[in-house]
Amino acid sequence: MSFRPPVEEYVFLNRIVGCDPYRPGTGKPAESNDEEDTEILAAVAKLASEVLYPLQRSGDRCPARLKNGVVVTPEGFSDGFRAIAEGGWIGISASPEFGGAGLSVSMANAVNEILNGACMSLGLCSLLSQSQIRALETHASDDLKKIYLPKLVSGEWLGTMNITEPGAGSDVGTLRSTAEPEGDGTYRLSGQKVFISWADADFAGNVCHLVLARLPDAPAGTRGLSLFIAPKFIPDEEGNPGRRNSLRIVSLENKLGIHGSPTAVVEHDRARCWMVGEAGSGMQAMFTMMNMARLAVGAQGVGVAEAAMQTAARFAMDRKQGKPERTGGRGTIIDHSNVRRALALMKSQIHAARAICAACAHSIDMADITGETYWKQRAAFMTPVAKAYGSDTGVEVAMKGISIHGGAGYMEESGVSQFLRDGLVTTIYEGTNGIQAIDLVTRKLGDGCGVAIRMLDEIDEELSFLEPEAGDLVIPARKASSAVRAATEWMACQKGAGSRIAGAEPYLRAISLLLGAVFHIRSAAAAGYSGRRANLARVFVGRHLPACDWHCLEVGLGPVGLFELSDHDLAH
Repeated sequence: MSFRPPVEEYVFLNRIVGCDPYRPGTGKPAESNDEEDTEILAAVAKLASEVLYPLQRSGDRCPARLKNGVVVTPEGFSDGFRAIAEGGWIGISASPEFGGAGLSVSMANAVNEILNGACMSLGLCSLLSQSQIRALETHASDDLKKIYLPKLVSGEWLGTMNITEPGAGSDVGTLRSTAEPEGDGTYRLSGQKVFISWADADFAGNVCHLVLARLPDAPAGTRGLSLFIAPKFIPDEEGNPGRRNSLRIVSLENKLGIHGSPTAVVEHDRARCWMVGEAGSGMQAMFTMMNMARLAVGAQGVGVAEAAMQTAARFAMDRKQGKPERTGGRGTIIDHSNVRRALALMKSQIHAARAICAACAHSIDMADITGETYWKQRAAFMTPVAKAYGSDTGVEVAMKGISIHGGAGYMEESGVSQFLRDGLVTTIYEGTNGIQAIDLVTRKLGDGCGVAIRMLDEIDEELSFLEPEAGDLVIPARKASSAVRAATEWMACQKGAGSRIAGAEPYLRAISLLLGAVFHIRSAAAAGYSGRRANLARVFVGRHLPACDWHCLEVGLGPVGLFELSDHDLAH
């Protein structure tokens, strides 16, 4: 098997997503530096295909393991991670003040998809460090920044996220870890954290845990949470790893997928730590890290989908089975209509998901550049959409890929099932996709649904501009936009959260399908409504987008019929 990173796709998306194209009075995309984008992405693509992709299978077959309290990573992972670090990919969007490249979140998003498409288990390691860098840049004191950021950016040290506890999963407000002040600006952290990705590695000079915990007098709930950084080795006066901190890896989880990535139980036993941000503002600071990670997880899903798609397409072009009518009984299974349909659905869904992730990254960049409230709200709105639709796409495309392979796809020797096993976790970590949907309709929509209405207004304006040349694509998209607007207005009228939550997942899916259609139509316009991009747009609009209507219809049902079923009815 091989992997060809989608460099051309991202160069193209940087033109159509990040420049507000095809608006009245413009008619063409803004200028973009295709040559520079291609050079950057070609470099990471070479690393991904030649160094990382061979580690995908070996990491799955020979998982990370715990030996004498230290995580031993799969063979080749140390060299692979060092290649990522030396290429500058961890600090690609970090501040140059601390050794970063200072490039856009949009570019970092493209890099993350490529790295994770090649080897998700190892790509996750750099993803976590990137997200911690963002949190520290935003919330840490200058002293902490000077110590930790250069080492994280260079890849000498790793960054993790410690939230979940045995009794506190998504209900973060019930976590019990505590941090007692020492009186010298440091704290002593105690508590157990579970499901901690890349909590240790034999190639890391240090591991820096960002941990949510409570001060002794903190109030209950999320308002009482503060954020602390607890390193595996306590930095000395020069900022180099010193004595071992009082934290340990208790065990590693036996997971369905991403076997090369160690997922650990971490025990903090009065570990020395430092507060990041203000007391009681832990959730705000941690959300900075989580939101960057959520976008990156969406990109992980797209990367898995891309790899699964390429594998399935190559198999379909080689496998001879049956007698395809299209070729008079000759040819391979790619000439069967049902296989062709599956591949077309996969390809068009990947483009939609990739564009949504790119649009989310662009919104974050615009929020950083302008500081405008609208861009901040738009970035917040797009984050759960990108995370959920990107990760769902990884799973759905991987499942279709297995089906295309038939019985061979169910055999572990083929390597095809790994895409599904690895991709499934993206729908779970950083908040399950159900939680992403709830976040979207309760927090991100707000009482008046203002940011969603404005986005729909912009979509309708753009569709009006494009309709004269692309009526066959625009008319179904207009219908979908009207359905989403009605669903949004229904959400705005609900008094309690319960009704919104019941329709949360179909609402998020409907929004995703509409946005996917808009980006496909925009892509077709950029290609002059002919060729591959126009054909993919017709597949998506004709075969994916119709589901938007019935998702919107389900939104309007709210909780009707759900609680009429008793617990006994559901369990038996």
